[in-house]
Amino acid sequence: MAGGIVTTPTRFGWVLVIAHNSSFAAVAALPAPLLSMHAEDTTMCGIVGLYLKDRTLQASLGALFAPMLIEMTDRGPDSAGFAIYRDPVGENQTKFTLACDDPETDWQALDTDMEKALACNARMDVQGDHAVVVTDAAAMAAQAWLAESRPLVRIVGSGRSIEIFKQTGLPKDVAEQFKLASAKGSHAIGHTRMATESAVTTAGSHPFATGLDLCLVHNGSLSNHNHLRRKLERDGIVFQTENDTEVAAGFMTWELRQGRSLHQALEAGLMELDGFYTFCVGTADGFAVVRDPIACKHAVLAETESWVAMATEYRAIAHLPGADAARIWEPEPHRIYTWGHVH
Repeated sequence: MAGGIVTTPTRFGWVLVIAHNSSFAAVAALPAPLLSMHAEDTTMCGIVGLYLKDRTLQASLGALFAPMLIEMTDRGPDSAGFAIYRDPVGENQTKFTLACDDPETDWQALDTDMEKALACNARMDVQGDHAVVVTDAAAMAAQAWLAESRPLVRIVGSGRSIEIFKQTGLPKDVAEQFKLASAKGSHAIGHTRMATESAVTTAGSHPFATGLDLCLVHNGSLSNHNHLRRKLERDGIVFQTENDTEVAAGFMTWELRQGRSLHQALEAGLMELDGFYTFCVGTADGFAVVRDPIACKHAVLAETESWVAMATEYRAIAHLPGADAARIWEPEPHRIYTWGHVH
């Protein structure tokens, strides 16, 4: 059976939507105005990801990835962000990406105070209103100290190799501010945001961290995020924004804390997260892509012997070396795609 989406008008202004392919079918009844809104998908956010299988390309990761992010500007001119995986630290160290909206933040004082309070070593690289701190303090102790002594400073990401940078403004300006084009690394995922359900803020920009060396970007909208937010808050998950994507990230975090694998957490997400979405999840060694059961949000994958790329639209991939000969396909709904060591 060929794949596709069939829509049938019903009484009372609802539309029956049947999405199917050779191995899967999904049925939903949607209000006609909602279906119309999602049909105009060009007004929604853009997501991109690039995983380099050829290590000789890692010196050019930023040069290859920055145009992907910038190409999605018309889909998300409000803010942009990216996670880049590079320079892994030692087994007994943690790399924190921090951010603060206060332009007078004394990052050097934070570094000195952390070393003194936690009897640890710490080194800091300041980039605009973000700072990357590498420390041999216990990760939980460092997080607790930051929350108590620097409540205005947000932990944007943490792990051994991940660094997350995000800011309001045009993607090209964000890329320039954080020197993306010159970055080296193994892989990156990014997002351009057109705010629909919450304010345009740096904190509300993507990616959102979901655990050590894990993060998530999202194109779409979740319909049950308020219900899930309340449930997750009761279970101890703390949220910094009203963004529905942060709820998806919080859900993944909670699932992983229960001992689930990332693949199991994504499978649970397909059952519990209602709405229209495409997720790209970055991990220490690769990334995963998943779409909702109806797959209303655009997505394309491309792969060569040298790299794997995903994007909301192919034009973000077209400049990559060998793209004209790549295997190119649309990811199927309700299926999890992974590259690298994603468990």
